[in-house]
This record gives sequence, structure tokens and C-alpha cells, in this order.
Amino acid sequence: VRRIDFVLSYVDDKDGEKKQERRREFEANLEKAGLELETEDKSDSKDQKTYFLKIHAPWDVLATYADVLKIKVPFKESDIPHGQDVPLEWLSHPFRLPDHVMHPQPDYFTYPFDKTKTDFFLINDKDTFFPPSTRNRIVIVYFSIVFYILARCPYYKEGRKDRGKTGIKRLLSNGTYTAAFPLHDCRYWKKARNAECESERYNLYKHWARFLCFYKEQPLNLIRKYYGEKIGIYFAWLGFYTEMLFFAAVMGLICFTYGVLSYDDNISSQEICHPKIGGRIVMCPLCDKKCPFWKLNSTCLSSWQSHLFDNEGTVFFAIFMGIWVTLFLEFWKRRQARLEYEWDLVDFEEEQQQLQIRPEFEIRCTNRRLNKITKEMEPYLPVTSKCARFCLSAATVIFWISLIVACIIGVIAYRLAVYAAFASIIKDPMRKIQLVGRFITPQLATSVTASCINFVIIMILNFFYERVAIWITDLEIPKTHLEYENRLTMKMFLFQFVNYYSSCFYVAFFKGKFVGYPGDYSYMFGNWSNLRNEECDPGGCLIELTTQLVIVMTGKQLCGNIQEALLPLIRNWWSGRRGRHNPENHYSRWEQDHVLQNFSQLGLFYEYLEMVVQFGFITLFVASFPLAPLLALFNNILEIRVDAWKFTTQFKRPMASKARNIGAWQEILNAVAILSVVTNAFIMAFTSDMIPRMVYLYAYSKESSMRGYVNNSLSIYDISQIPERNMPEDNWFDNATSTCRYRDYRYPPGHQREYTHTMQFWHILAAKMAFIIIMEHVVFVVKFFVAWMIPDVPSDVKARIKRERYLIQEYLHNYEVEQLKLQLSASFITEPQSEMTLTPDKHEVLSECL
Repeated sequence: VRRIDFVLSYVDDKDGEKKQERRREFEANLEKAGLELETEDKSDSKDQKTYFLKIHAPWDVLATYADVLKIKVPFKESDIPHGQDVPLEWLSHPFRLPDHVMHPQPDYFTYPFDKTKTDFFLINDKDTFFPPSTRNRIVIVYFSIVFYILARCPYYKEGRKDRGKTGIKRLLSNGTYTAAFPLHDCRYWKKARNAECESERYNLYKHWARFLCFYKEQPLNLIRKYYGEKIGIYFAWLGFYTEMLFFAAVMGLICFTYGVLSYDDNISSQEICHPKIGGRIVMCPLCDKKCPFWKLNSTCLSSWQSHLFDNEGTVFFAIFMGIWVTLFLEFWKRRQARLEYEWDLVDFEEEQQQLQIRPEFEIRCTNRRLNKITKEMEPYLPVTSKCARFCLSAATVIFWISLIVACIIGVIAYRLAVYAAFASIIKDPMRKIQLVGRFITPQLATSVTASCINFVIIMILNFFYERVAIWITDLEIPKTHLEYENRLTMKMFLFQFVNYYSSCFYVAFFKGKFVGYPGDYSYMFGNWSNLRNEECDPGGCLIELTTQLVIVMTGKQLCGNIQEALLPLIRNWWSGRRGRHNPENHYSRWEQDHVLQNFSQLGLFYEYLEMVVQFGFITLFVASFPLAPLLALFNNILEIRVDAWKFTTQFKRPMASKARNIGAWQEILNAVAILSVVTNAFIMAFTSDMIPRMVYLYAYSKESSMRGYVNNSLSIYDISQIPERNMPEDNWFDNATSTCRYRDYRYPPGHQREYTHTMQFWHILAAKMAFIIIMEHVVFVVKFFVAWMIPDVPSDVKARIKRERYLIQEYLHNYEVEQLKLQLSASFITEPQSEMTLTPDKHEVLSECL
């Protein structure tokens, strides 16, 4: 008979009397606010325990709050054409969805609702004007109106002083009610029996949530209509990010393919693997006591692997990604501006302020002061309390970041200690030494195990810090929901940045850079410790950074997808969720929704966080692994459908809420984009071997080729000068050689400046600094030029906004004129005849003025 706008559920328990009193007072206040209630007895429920309170908001309540909240509603169907025919549009037909799914409602011109001007708006039927099944945009905030009342409705008696007891959230937290949710419109696997129901949930599942639809476009308008703009803007951003990843993935695949095709032309690897070149070069021990002398050709496989990612194409790809990230952010601003217009969010901030104030702020802030603008008393947080809370919050964040750094130092110490254990497995230097198994060097084995341990530590710290971040953000008592989300976003991302990226920063910029040389090695905790600083893999540090990135990035994505896909199924199975085997006539709509999972207020926050962390991986360190965008692309294709499946089948229907953009995440993406240019420039200069190779090729090679580069890049050290603490325990060599080689550019023994850096070292250092400066300036100039060339708001959207505002003023003016004419006409009819005869031309004069 009446639409069920909201459902509250509760059960009887040991505190029944106290909770029953709260419910009675709360429900009485709801009825005073104008809402209509109907209780479903527990005897009618399947479990014979749960009561369901069904809430209906009548027209008067909806109209009143729509007026208060200045919700935009339609007054005229739009006459602005949406687009033009695109050449070769038929090519996109396989990726298109049916038109009734992509455009579930026509486009309207809208204006803030005014209860006194109901005949100005397109109200054909008051009973169908506000529900989600109508063709207007009020559907998005329909549930928001009801929830706005619920969130602030008190549950105390009139005259009592405990006025802090306000809102449905407080009642949910103390167990008075067990759940509060709007209903889905039908079952997701079957259309509703009522032909008047639009079955939007079914359409979303059929055309969006199934994995077989992975190549189809997303029905963003239907998502926005059913779930609200906030969820809609998330899926719009995720879909756009995935589309842009396609171009980065293709370019990364081309770069990797170049490395594979130039595999046989890699002269440096040929020299390392050659038995008469690399097989005759004896290298100095890589650790104290346990590590023997070794032959260079034992790293043959590692050098080939390194070439796949460390080649000339990597430089081009790093520059391309610096430009790609700018194009992504700029085009997203344009896409976002178009959505703001199409979803009627252009003036959202000013219209929805009342919805953004948190009830928790109103409850916990007992101090009041006069608002200079509204001239009304409002709650506020004193400066002293605000500063104290901020200091405690900052100290907590610093403590946890310090804990991460301590864990990273522990992992580094593990790497230094365990390397000797791997290296001591094989002592014979004349064999293909330092092979753990057949193809894994001790460096690689150490890097893989350390990366896995680091990943486990990352996940453990994440588990605890998420709860700490929410606690300290609650402690700060932010005033609005937007402020709360922004503060939590900055805390969580700062922590995640250090947690996920610190190990990659160590491998990229610190490992192998402070080693020293034979006879004067550097130690992690000083000379008194036995933890000698790590050297890079003989194939270069870049391959180790690639290993670290692959393990952490893919591990996080796999864990995230498993967690998102399996945990909801396990929870629903554990809670005894009723599925397709329970017919709707035996199992009510509200009972079916009641057993679904709640979609928390921070649900989208974690979705954004996961994607932004991934964005950091594919931009900050992409120079070391060109296939990272391809892995991210595959993950995101799966992510979209997993998230859609969760929203459609596993969650209660979320509260529809508005958001005009992605919030603080936009600024975080901008910061990561700028930092990525710097990190990739430093990776190419200091982690890759590209610059030393180029300096050798153009300045030191006599044949203008890379022949001789390996011998040139290795310095010589006199074995007899190696201190006892650095010598292997087994004195293996039989005077066949008196020197060993190590990676550096230093003068040989016997030179007047022996073991000091050669001029080539300084030439390479200068070339590295010049490369960094040139690459950064080139990319930044292109970035800013592209940003300047691409306007944030498309010109056609600007024109549409101006056109709509003009029409609003014109129609509103005409409406006011017509209303005034009707009032004048009515007044002339009721005036006495004697007065009218005194002013026979009064009506004509007023009509001419109008």
C-alpha cells in the first residue's frame, strides 16, 4: 500500500526494558516528525526472533525536507542535445549496453525544491514524485532525506536534560536496534513480480556485476540512480583509470618486448657469460668469512634477466609514464566536470551543507557560540581541546611511522645476516658458485625471502594501523563528514606510503650505494658489527628492485582480491544467508536484505586506498618494471566486477549520498604524479646501469661499441691487502691470481692514487646529475604544457551550464509573472463593484506593466 523507505530491526534481549523504552520514545519522535511506522512482529519473521520496523515518508515530510535541504528537482525536460554522431561508432557496439540500462531516465532542467511552488515543478503524481522508480533526479537523495531525520531524531522524552541522546547511530551502537537500511528493489537474479517495479538491481547484476561483462562499459547513470553519486563517482573514476591503464600497459609491453628481442644483442651479457672473459674474472667476496671468491660468469643468467628491464627502451618508457600520468589526471578532471553537470552536482557544496555536519560533532561538542553568518548558536570545539587532540594524533602517527622504519631496518639486518648463510652453502669457487638450487643466486634468494617477510610485516601493520587511524580521527571530532574523510585519508595514505614503498625506496636508492671497497667496507651499525652493507646483485640493483616491486604489488593485489571475493561468501554462509532456494512469498524482502552485510561509512575509503596505492606502484617505480601497468590493468578489470558483485549481491543497499569529486584523493594523486617524475629519474640515473654504459660508449670505448665495458666497470684489488676479517674462511686460491675485481671505478693497486675514484667515476656522476636535471625539466615542461592546453571543464559543458542557468531564470520569471496575474485576477473578482467603477482602467495598466 505504501512504499517502504527504511527498515529498522531489533530483537528482545536481557536489557529489553531499557531498550524498549528507548525504542518507544524514538519511534514516538519519528511519528511527531511526520513519518509513518509499521511493525512486523517477530512471529512473522523466519527466525522467530527479529522485529522489523518499516518506515514510510509521506509527501508532506518529503516536501518539507526537500525544501529545507534545497534538493534540486526537475521542472522541465532538457532540450539540449547530448552528443553528435561519431565516425565508425559501429566499432564500439560490442562494448555497449542497452540504452534503457545506460540511460535509465531522461535528462531534466532542475531547480531547488520550493514547497510553495509545487505547480512549478513536474509533479504528475505526488505518490510517485519522490520514489526511486520515477524519472527524476530526486531519487538520489530520497533515502538521504529519511536518514537525515533518523540521524538527528532524539530518543529522550520532552523535558528531560539528556539531550545528547540523539540519532539512529547511537541506537545502533548501544544495541537498541540491530540494523537500519533501505530495501533493495528486487532479488538480483530475478525481476520483481510487480510490473511497475523497474528491477534496477536485477539490471545491474545482469549487465554489470557478472564477470562475463568485463569488456562492456559500465552503466554509470544506473549506478548513480540506484546507489547515489558518491558510489557512482567511484566507479566512474575506477573505470576511467582502467581505460587509461590500457595505453600504459601497451607501451610497457612494447618496452618489454624490445628487451626480449634485443636479448641476443646484449654485448655486456655475452662478455659476462663467455668462459674466456667472465670465466677468467675472479670477483672479491661479497660478505665476510662465509663468502668465497667467485667467477663473474656465475651471474650469467642474472645479467640476461636484468637486460629485459634495464635497456634503452626503459628510458623512453619512464618519460612516457611521466606524460601519461598528466594526461590521466587532466582528462579525469574533464570527465569529472561532465559528470558534475550531468548528475546535477555543480552547486552541490552550497546546497548540502546541512547533510555534511556529523551528529557526533553535535553530540560531543557541548560548548556553543554564535555563528556570525546565521546568527544562531552552534556547537564548537575549543582551541585548547583542538590543539591537545591534534598533538596526540600527530604523536600517534609519528610513532607508527617510526615503527615501520624500525621494521624495515630489521628486514635489512635480516638480508645482511642471511646472505652469508646462502653464500656458504657452496664453497667451491671453481664450480658455478653461489647457486642455491640451479638458477637462484644468493642475492636473489635473499631478496625474495626478504621481500616476502616484508610483505607479511606490511599486512600485519596495516591490520593494526587501520583501527588506530580511525580511533585518532574520531578523537579529533571533525565537524563534517567531508572533513572526517579527508583527515582519515591523509593519515592512512601517509602510513600506507611509508609502509608499502619504504622497502622499494631502500632497494632503489640505498642498497649498494654505501658499500665501500675491499679493505675499507662500510658496516650497517659500525665497524664493531658483522653486518656489512649489501652490494647489488651482479646483474645490477634494478633487477632486485623489480623483484621487490613484483612481490609486494602482486601480493597485495592477490590478497585484496581474495579477501574481497571470498570473505563475503564465508560471512554469508556462516550467518546462514538465505539465497535462491527461499521463495520471496515465504521469505520477505526485508528479511532477505537483513542478512546481507552492512556497507560501512568507510567502505569506499578502502576501495580508493587500494587503487591509489596501486597507482603509486605503477608510477613511482615503473622504470624498474614496465609490465606493472599490465598487471594493474588485469587486476582492475577484475576489481570492477568484484566490487560490482559485492554491491549487488552481498551488501545491504547503501545510503544514497552525494559527492561531486573524489575528494582528497585528487590531491594525493597529483602529489604522487609529481614525485614519480623525480623517483623515475633517480632510478634511471643511480639504480640502472644505463648512464655508465652510455658514458663508456661515447667517451671511453675505442671501437664505439660496448665491447670491453664489463672489464672497464670492474676495479682491481690486491688480495694480499684484504684484511683478515674480510677474507674467506677457506683459503682456496693457489696463487693462480693475486687480484680480485669489484664493482666500482677506482685506481688499481700500485697507482699513486690507488683505490681512490677515477676521473671516469666523476664523469659518470656528472652525467647522472645532468640526466636527472634534463629528464625532470623535459617531463615537467611537457606536463605543465599539457595541463595548460587541456581545460578542466569542456567547452560544451560550460555552454550547457550557462544555457541551463539562463533557462531557469527565464522559466522562473515567467512562472512568477503568471502567478501574479492569477492573484490580480482573483483580487479583481472579489473587489466590490463600486471600487472597480472608480478605476476602470486599473487592470489594463497593471497588465501593461507586467
